[in-house]
Amino acid sequence: MAYKVLVLKGDGIGPEVVGEALQVLKVVARRDAVDLEFKEGSIGGHAIDAFGTPLPDNTLAAARDCDAILLGAVGGPKWDDPKATVRPEQALLGLRKELGLFANLRPVKTVKELVPSSPLRPEIIAGVDMVVIRELTGGIYYGKPSERREGKDGREAVDTCAYTEQEISRVLRYGFELARDRRKKLTSVDKANVLSTSRLWREIATELSKEFPDVKCEHQLVDSMAMHLIRRPRDFDVVVTENMFGDILTDEASVLAGSMGLLPSASLGEEMNSAGYRVGLYEPIHGSAPDIAGRDEANPLAAILSAAMLLEHSLGMRGEAELITQAVEGVVRDGFRTRDLGAGAGAKMVGCKAMGRLVRERIESLNGEN
Repeated sequence: MAYKVLVLKGDGIGPEVVGEALQVLKVVARRDAVDLEFKEGSIGGHAIDAFGTPLPDNTLAAARDCDAILLGAVGGPKWDDPKATVRPEQALLGLRKELGLFANLRPVKTVKELVPSSPLRPEIIAGVDMVVIRELTGGIYYGKPSERREGKDGREAVDTCAYTEQEISRVLRYGFELARDRRKKLTSVDKANVLSTSRLWREIATELSKEFPDVKCEHQLVDSMAMHLIRRPRDFDVVVTENMFGDILTDEASVLAGSMGLLPSASLGEEMNSAGYRVGLYEPIHGSAPDIAGRDEANPLAAILSAAMLLEHSLGMRGEAELITQAVEGVVRDGFRTRDLGAGAGAKMVGCKAMGRLVRERIESLNGEN
């Protein structure tokens, strides 16, 4: 049986990092005789240039027909006009909405050898291992009205934050289920002292917690969570929050790992694919970094770890996913670094292509050890 993977390289460094992740997937597929069928599509700024839209109909059709999607990044200065009606980022919102990708998983785990790369003290971040789950299809990014207009006092703008019980409960339930398989602690983040949507969020989280008596549930206001994430990050296991809060908090959490170039993500839907797992979109959390595009300086590890999440969550291949993770950790342990990870004592500086090759070679050596 062939599993269909749609590859959307996107803009900036997207083609470079996804290219390395794709080669890693091919190595793993050969190793375990897994039939992966790759199809490429256009998205983001390049799609705007070619088709006048960031999410062409044929890309969306291919996304609906695949088992999983591997995405690079979208956007760049060329398309960064705040007055533009068509923007690269609309492709991401469109994919999430059309495919019902409601839960964005962003694991944050420190690697001992990279602790010096973080601006935080080693004793604070050593041993951090959490997953932040961000709700993806509701909230202020999708609420209507969302517009700029002329008011009696001049220019004004409005954005609407709206959530339904179903949107909140399904992402929280997924969080509780994940916490049950981890360290059995869930932190629900809201702004219930100010926002009506957050008061509903907290109410539903409290109700659901009764169905999971083995999982400790705590509530945090988003502003205090931003502080605790830096002061005591080891205390958190599974963190679940709404769309905009999750967008902000996960960027903050990237400093715990030392670089955004290390952090993968998975966006999962309710629909099941041909493998019997959730359809998902997998991407590094970093942006398109147009300033280093084409210079072989990008860090491909987040994209490679996103490919590992693809194997685990959409194809059920936990062993293969763990093999990739071990390979990445091994390469880092051996001192290899891309520019974003810093050039500390004993660091062996490499480019994007070399880092990808090192991971593939480590996978093949681990295969030999097994």
